[in-house]
Amino acid sequence: MTGYSSIDPKIDALVPSWLTLPDAAERLDVEVTRVRQLIKEGQLIAVRRGENRVLMVPADFIGTGKVVKGLAGTLTLLRDDGFTDEEALEWLFTADPTLPGTPVQALRENRGTEVKRRAQALAV
Repeated sequence: MTGYSSIDPKIDALVPSWLTLPDAAERLDVEVTRVRQLIKEGQLIAVRRGENRVLMVPADFIGTGKVVKGLAGTLTLLRDDGFTDEEALEWLFTADPTLPGTPVQALRENRGTEVKRRAQALAV
């Protein structure tokens, strides 16, 4: 488990919107402690942002009442490939014309198999 780092402005700009942990908890209909647990377990990525260094997660990681399907597995693959959380965020939110769209959009559209295939290919 990595520490919560401040985010690189370039990566920050790739992520369209962010949620504080209480907002993420509300969307998931769970306690904030559960969101922290999901982060600790590697199912979500959180970074510190802004002047107050508030811990936040990308809004696109949260679907209707749950973490987007396939995200946790994809994050595991990326970490196994040696990606840091920041690199994983950059990869997930960078458009891939062959997908098309970004890997996180593909996950949200239930195209996780294709995203995982690409994540696995990164290790080769």
